[in-house]
Amino acid sequence: MEFQTIASGSTGNCYILSSGGSMLIIECGIPVSKIKDGCNYRLHEMQACLITHEHKDHCKAAQDVLAAGVDIYCSQGTAQACGLTGHHVRIIKALEQFHVGPWLILPFDVQHDAAEPMGFLVFDGEEKLLFATDTYYLRYTFLGLTKIALECNYSLDTLDENISSGYVEASRRSRLLASHMSLEQCKRTLEANDLRKVRQIYLLHLSANNADAPRFKREVQRLTGKEVYIAAVEHVKEETC
Repeated sequence: MEFQTIASGSTGNCYILSSGGSMLIIECGIPVSKIKDGCNYRLHEMQACLITHEHKDHCKAAQDVLAAGVDIYCSQGTAQACGLTGHHVRIIKALEQFHVGPWLILPFDVQHDAAEPMGFLVFDGEEKLLFATDTYYLRYTFLGLTKIALECNYSLDTLDENISSGYVEASRRSRLLASHMSLEQCKRTLEANDLRKVRQIYLLHLSANNADAPRFKREVQRLTGKEVYIAAVEHVKEETC
């Protein structure tokens, strides 16, 4: 299983999973032209697109993905909030696993300020990926993971320092604490899970203002002893929510 980042962050998110010639998109929060470029213009070959929730930095290109004939899998709340309809929209429920081609996927509920947000556990028959972003904590733990893609949006000390200096509005703090995962919570989440088979950890959705990528990578590597990668950030000109 290969995990590729096309975009990660508040300006847009999109990731590609590939295994044995089969590919999935997770999130489509950037212009479809950038998605096509990121997957070498093989969008029509995608087995499906998984969307975690309705915020534009995760679903911006949803209508274009549907128009390309790719099935979108998301919760009822996400579909309604995004205005997604038609036979290519597949409604899924938390903790009810489903198959897409060779992939076995278990969606699970996460904690974010959205209609019905989800994370995904993806299994290709050999490797198992935990994907969770835009959640301030995970209520579940998982066995047998080989890859983890987990939000690490900010650190509390950097956030508070930015607020004290006036660089970040104080009102932003309460929203982050109740919607996004901090470095501190990311580390607690990793400690709570079974890491024995994990090969790579990808840190997602780092804040442009309240994150320190080298520090985050260093601390997670020290904690886990695993390969740690910072998901590359793509800056998209259009403003997203």
